Amino acid sequence: MLEIRGVTRRFGKTVAVKNVDVKIAEGEMVGVIGRSGAGKSTLLRMINRLIETSEGAITFRDLEVSKLRGTALRRWNRDCAMIFQQFNLVPRLDVLTNVLLGRLNHRPTAMNLLNIYSREERIQAIAALERLDIAHTALQQAGTLSGGQQQRVAIARALMQEPQMILADEPIASLDPLNAKVVMDSLADINARDGITVITNLHTLDTARHYCSRIIGMAHGEVVFDGTASELTAAAVREIYGADTAGEGVSEEITSTSIETPARPRRERALEPALAG
Repeated sequence: MLEIRGVTRRFGKTVAVKNVDVKIAEGEMVGVIGRSGAGKSTLLRMINRLIETSEGAITFRDLEVSKLRGTALRRWNRDCAMIFQQFNLVPRLDVLTNVLLGRLNHRPTAMNLLNIYSREERIQAIAALERLDIAHTALQQAGTLSGGQQQRVAIARALMQEPQMILADEPIASLDPLNAKVVMDSLADINARDGITVITNLHTLDTARHYCSRIIGMAHGEVVFDGTASELTAAAVREIYGADTAGEGVSEEITSTSIETPARPRRERALEPALAG
């Protein structure tokens, strides 16, 4: 279980996250929603330890994450994979190498400096790309891919970490509806098939309802809703997002990414050059 107890984060006089108490069971798929500036990204970055808490504690199983240092912190960064809106790939490197970078915290420093990867690691990386239906891009420069493809490469890299948890910070915010669906389907598949806990910040209500078994709503740095999709009533949405200038509630239609698409056939391509290194 991931437990967040009394967590607050201040930036000067600004309180970005205020006294958050949340428990998330292993294997859950959780969507965090709220307006821009509600504290969603700050909360995820504190879990991953990209930023520190000002107050409170974060624990995973018996490990107090908020106090980790050195090697123990690097292990947590490995076990708690992070996926970003901006993809955070190395554009000039090929896709396969970008995915292999997910192994950095599993390997000796010397091997990382020499950029040496075993055949087994390359096979594992190809398998991750194949699972996300982009193995055919393995030898392309990452910067030449579309945004949706780059995000799937980032997910494949996260899988290479063999994580116990995946945090996704607005993973579909910059994607068109079709690619948004592909990315969310991929995260849901990882959650269902691998039992990996997935916590994702989302800006679309219908996406959170469709994919997440649990939804956490934040407003002004505080958790104001925590429940299932069926419990996310119009009143709850209004508390999370407030009202528009006319005093009306938020329309989910204008924030929708839903799209009907037929199943795509899986393409198989020979990748001996990639496996050979």
